[in-house]
Amino acid sequence: MGAPLQLLVQILMTLQLARAATMTGSWCVARSDASDDALQAALDYACASGADCNPIQPSGLCFLPNTIQAHASYAFNSFFQRKSMAPGSCDFSATATVAKTDPSYGSCVYPSSSSTAGGTLPPATDTTTPTAVPLADVPPPPLGTSPTFGTTGMNPGAPLPDAPPSVASAESSVTRMLIHLSFSLILLFVF
Repeated sequence: MGAPLQLLVQILMTLQLARAATMTGSWCVARSDASDDALQAALDYACASGADCNPIQPSGLCFLPNTIQAHASYAFNSFFQRKSMAPGSCDFSATATVAKTDPSYGSCVYPSSSSTAGGTLPPATDTTTPTAVPLADVPPPPLGTSPTFGTTGMNPGAPLPDAPPSVASAESSVTRMLIHLSFSLILLFVF
């Protein structure tokens, strides 16, 4: 009976290590002290230079909150991941910084690698800053699609009604299921 229990412990440790490996990463986000004008210019550059900016459009999963800070963070990270986290690809004229905490919220999932960001971008050959339509001037979404508001302001972590679950909540569900399964197996082998 000792061998099955030992095997179970090894399996649990392997699962825990695998989960820890998926939790590490780097994301590029907008600096909180950057001005809105500087963020808008950097956002325009990122979107025109290959970042996937579709999720921050009005119909996208990352449109809300509709702030320059949130939109810039998503675009910066998309660019950074598509550049395979190359040194210097998370600067945007000193308006961005690398974070070790996943900024994903609700159904807005920030890519954590070039494969989840839709591939890599070729090296830049043009050093001019292209312009794009500012995202901050987009009208607000229709009623019934806004996030939860409370006394402390907008809660970007609240999922929209009928929104698909995020990767983080899926991982949490899998983890809970594995824990329940592990305890069941332990009880089976011990008793």
